[in-house]
Amino acid sequence: MTNKKWALAGIILALLIGAFWFDLGQYASLDALRQNQTRMAEALAESPFTVVLGFSAVYVVVTALSLPGAVILTLAAGAWFGLVLGTLVVSVASTIGATLAMLSARYLLRDWVQRRWPDRLAVIQQGLDRDGPFYLFSLRLLPIVPFFLLNLVMGLTQMRVRTYFWISQVGMLAGTVVYVNAGTALAKINQLSDVLSPSVWGAFALLAALPWILRRALDWRHRQRVYARWQSVKPKQFDRNLIVIGGGAAGLVSAYIAAVVKAKVTLVEAHKMGGDCLNYGCVPSKALIKSANLAHKMKHADRYGLTPASPDVRFKAVMTRVQAIVKQVAPHDSVERYTALGVDVVSGHAIIVNPWTVEITDAQRNKQTLTTRSIVIAAGAKPLVPPLPGLDTVGYLTSDTLWEAFAARDTLPQRIVVLGGGPIGCELTQALARLGAHVTQVEMGDRLLPREDEVVSELIAKTLASEGVEVLTAHQAIRCEQQGEEKMLVVKGPSGDRAIAFDELICAVGRVARLDGYGLEALGITAQRTIETDAYLQTVYPNIYAAGDVAGPYQFTHTASHQAWYASVNALFGDFKRFAVDYRVIPWATFVDPEVARVGLNEQAAKAAGIAYEVTQFPLDDLDRAITDSETAGFIQVLTPPGKDRILGVTIVGAQASEILAEYVLAMKHGLGLNRILGTIHTYPTMAEANKYVAGEWKRAHAPKRLLAWVERFQTWRRG
Repeated sequence: MTNKKWALAGIILALLIGAFWFDLGQYASLDALRQNQTRMAEALAESPFTVVLGFSAVYVVVTALSLPGAVILTLAAGAWFGLVLGTLVVSVASTIGATLAMLSARYLLRDWVQRRWPDRLAVIQQGLDRDGPFYLFSLRLLPIVPFFLLNLVMGLTQMRVRTYFWISQVGMLAGTVVYVNAGTALAKINQLSDVLSPSVWGAFALLAALPWILRRALDWRHRQRVYARWQSVKPKQFDRNLIVIGGGAAGLVSAYIAAVVKAKVTLVEAHKMGGDCLNYGCVPSKALIKSANLAHKMKHADRYGLTPASPDVRFKAVMTRVQAIVKQVAPHDSVERYTALGVDVVSGHAIIVNPWTVEITDAQRNKQTLTTRSIVIAAGAKPLVPPLPGLDTVGYLTSDTLWEAFAARDTLPQRIVVLGGGPIGCELTQALARLGAHVTQVEMGDRLLPREDEVVSELIAKTLASEGVEVLTAHQAIRCEQQGEEKMLVVKGPSGDRAIAFDELICAVGRVARLDGYGLEALGITAQRTIETDAYLQTVYPNIYAAGDVAGPYQFTHTASHQAWYASVNALFGDFKRFAVDYRVIPWATFVDPEVARVGLNEQAAKAAGIAYEVTQFPLDDLDRAITDSETAGFIQVLTPPGKDRILGVTIVGAQASEILAEYVLAMKHGLGLNRILGTIHTYPTMAEANKYVAGEWKRAHAPKRLLAWVERFQTWRRG
C-alpha cells in the first residue's frame, strides 16, 4: 500500500482502538439512553442546531467505522427529535456514514483484492452489472443484513458512488422509520428485540422482495414493448418448444439437450450437418496435420536412430484419407443419429418471420412454416475475405473451400501463399510445408499468433522458418496481379513493395459471424460483428437466443458447445430459472508442432489488465518422457499471484500441449493451486508429469529459507 493508504488505515485503526479504550460502548445501551434523555431534552431546547449537528456527526462516525451502537442512536433520534426530524437526521447521517465506509474499503482494499482474487471479484461485478441496484436495494431493506459487511463488499466493486448513495438512502429508509418510531415510545422498550415484532419482520421481508417484483414488472414491460408490433401474430399454440437454426457444434448440442428433456425440437441445417468443425475445420485440418507430421518424422528419422527417408507424398491419397476421416466422424453429427434421439431434423434454409415463426425452404423450394416458443440461432461463422484488388481475378481458397479444391488435385501446389498469421494460418502453413510445398506466410502484424506471448510467437516463427517456410511478418497485402500465367501477391513491408508468385493463395485472416439471410434485419435484432446478447445469451427478444460463433466472443468448438447448454436451458426453462454463461476458464490450442495451448492469463494479458503476477517455468528438455521421445522443444509457463499458488493462467508449448493442459483447466475450474498438483501422483514417464515438476519449481522458489536453516541446525544437532 502507498503511504496515504497506510496513513488512512492508521487513522481508522486509532479511532477504533480509542472507541474501545474509552469504553464508548457503555453509552450504546437502552439504560444509558434513558438516563440521558432528560439531559438531552434540555440541551435540545437550549441549542437545537448544535445538538442535531453534533448528533449527526457522531452517527456518521459510528456508521463509517462500523462501530456498534447505530441501533441505539437511531432509537435516541426518535426519543430526542421525534419521528419526522429523527428520521431525516438518521437517514442522511447513516447514508453518509455508509458511503464513507464503502469509499474507505474501496480505497484501501479493492486493488489488493483484485490482485488476489480477480476471478471471484469479476463474478461479483458481473452480477452487480446485471442486478446491482436491485440487489443492493433489497439487502438495504433487510435489517438482519450486517450493513458494515455490505459496505465492505460494495466498496470492492465498480459501483458508482452516486448510485450507491441514493440506493442506500432509499433502501434504509423503511428500517430507519421503524426504529425512530420505536424510539418515540422509548419507555415501552425493554430490549432491542422488542422493536421488531414478527409482523414487522414480515413487512421487511415483503419490502425486500419488492425490488425483484419490480424487476419482474420491468421485464414484463420490456417484453410488451419489444413484442408490441408482433402481438397480432403471436400464436395461441406452438408447434415446437424450440427451433434451432444451424447444425454445427452449438446447434447440435442445443437440439440434443432439448430432446433429452423431452421438448419438441426442430433443427434446421441449410448445408452440411456438423457445421464448420466437422466439414472444414477441426476434423479435416487435424487429419491433414497428422499426415504432414508423419512425413516430417520420416525426413528426420535419424533423430530416432533410423535412416531418414524422403516420403513419397501421394497428395491425392492424403486428401482421400482426410475425406475418409470426415466421413468416419460424420455419423456422430448425422441426421440419422439426431432423429433417433428425438430431434426433428430439417434440411433447408430458415428465415425467422416473427419472434415465434420460422419459415423453412428446402432444396426443391418447398416451404414449411413452424411456430415455436423459443429459437436458438447457431448459424456459425465463415472465412473473412479481405478486400484486396485483383483477388477475385487470380482466385483464392479459404479454410472452407480448400478441402474440396485440394481433393480434386492429383499433386500438391508447389508454391502456396498463406495470408494470415493466426492459428488457422499457422496450422495450414506448417502442414502444407511438411508435405512438400514451398509456403510463404504473410502477416500484417509484427508477429505470428499475436494473442500469445512474444516468446511463443518467436518459437513458432523460428520453427516454421527452420522447416523452409518464408515467414513475412510486418508485411501488408496490397493487391493481386496476373502476369501472363503467373499469379502474384504484392505486399508492402519494411523494405518496400514485393511481388510473390504463387500457385494457390489461401486467405486465413479470420472468420466472421453469419448474420445475413435468416431474418435478423426484419426483426431488428442487433448485430454488428456478432449478434448482441446478454449474459443469458438472449437477443433483444427474450425468447430468441444465440450461441456459438454467431454470438462470440470466442470462436472455438468447445465454447460453442458450452454456450449451447446455457442457450437451450434458458430457452426452455428461463421463465423459472436462468443461467448466466460462465467464461472464467476457457482453454484453447493451436495445433502446430510444437503445439501451443493456453488457459487463463498469459503475460501480455496480465500486463494489459494490470494484474500482478509471477512466472514459474519448466523447460521440457528437462522432462524424461520428452527426452525419450526426442520432443524436447517447448516449456510450461504458469502465472500465479505473487507468493500464492493460485493459478492465473498457463501457457504450454510442446508435444501434446493440448492434452497436458486439461489438468490445469480442471484445477482452475475448481480452485486448485499448484500445491495440489504437486501432491498428485503422475504416471512416470509421461508428458503430463511436467505439471508436477513446474509445481515443484514454484515450491522451491517459495521454500521457507529461515525455517529450513533452523531445520538444518536441528538435523546437525541430531547427528551429535
